[in-house]
Amino acid sequence: MSAEQEGRRAAQNFRLEHHLGSQPLADLITIIEQEMGHDVAVLDAPADEHGMSIRDPQRGVVFIAVARSRRPMRQRSSLAHELAHVVFGDWADQPITGRSATEVRADAFARHLLVPREGLRDILGTVGNRQVDTSTLSDVVQRFLVSPALAAIALHDGGYIATSTKTQWLGLTTPALASRFGWADLYAVLQDDADKPRAPQQLLRRAIAGYMEGVVSLETVASLRGRPLDQVRQELEAAGVEPAADLVEWSDAGALPDVEVDLSSLDDDAAPGS
Repeated sequence: MSAEQEGRRAAQNFRLEHHLGSQPLADLITIIEQEMGHDVAVLDAPADEHGMSIRDPQRGVVFIAVARSRRPMRQRSSLAHELAHVVFGDWADQPITGRSATEVRADAFARHLLVPREGLRDILGTVGNRQVDTSTLSDVVQRFLVSPALAAIALHDGGYIATSTKTQWLGLTTPALASRFGWADLYAVLQDDADKPRAPQQLLRRAIAGYMEGVVSLETVASLRGRPLDQVRQELEAAGVEPAADLVEWSDAGALPDVEVDLSSLDDDAAPGS
């Protein structure tokens, strides 16, 4: 079985196992965190770093991170790519680079996970049923939230477009399609969302629980979220989230009762000459 076939089969199995059907995936981070229990974060990263996945071999804990980006479609592809490495257990001491079979397989997994063939058939019908042009490409990009290049490869793989058309569409960009076909405002919203830091939900949930118990500071919660302190305070207060009242009642030392202590018995036990 080729790397492409392995990736496609694993993506199909992932959708089946997690009851995702063939519809476009909304928030992939939420799916990973809720369905698999892994921590996922959106972080600041160098321009050439898109994503990473690591595992603690002692505890079996998996952490996936993707970089903040003004290119939301690429961010989703990077996240799906890293998910593939987790699914296949591609753990290595050094980062995997180049177009190895492992990387080809991860790319195939990401493409088929984000744009399954069945999903294309749901909106396009059978091959030859309708004309497929750049308007169709825009619909696929917008519906599945993937890049034009990934959408073009998926359309070619499904038999909807010829190789020459795929090659031509590989050079198109999402901003150009969004502007041409009237969804530039939506794309701007997607850009803003992808460019915000995002803490792992499970970690943030534990931090907020600690804040409510009075053992975690508000500064820590704000730092995890990457948001201003006042903004986080206002959001939590609006949600009724506040630290528990201090249950320990402190008294002034002067208010304490006098206590008499008889130390004369100590003299009886003292050794002679001491």
